[in-house]
Amino acid sequence: MPRKLVYDTVAFDVRDNATMLLFARTSEHGDIEDYVLIMRTVEEDFDESIYVEINEKQLGGHDLLQEARLLGNTLTLVFNEPVTALDKRKELVLTFLATESNLGSVEKGAFRVLGEVLAGGSA
Repeated sequence: MPRKLVYDTVAFDVRDNATMLLFARTSEHGDIEDYVLIMRTVEEDFDESIYVEINEKQLGGHDLLQEARLLGNTLTLVFNEPVTALDKRKELVLTFLATESNLGSVEKGAFRVLGEVLAGGSA
């Protein structure tokens, strides 16, 4: 069974050499209690890499993700190999609150961050 996490906040950001999509679960005071950061970087030699960070544990590399599927307010990441940080699972299911802000961030960021690994679904 894939690990399923529910988040109340989704944010998309673009930096000099990276595009990022952040899924966060926050406390009633606005502190981040749990997060998943998906980041696409472009190195100086124009190689692209996708990194996933789960609560300060970074996963990354050129062959990290096999595919990503977006359906409504659920994004499923399928890894090429079992991930130790996910109890050796190959899937991470991210469900987020379907607010206008969150859906807008996913719509802007999913294709830019996940690129060719985004295999299907709808926003």
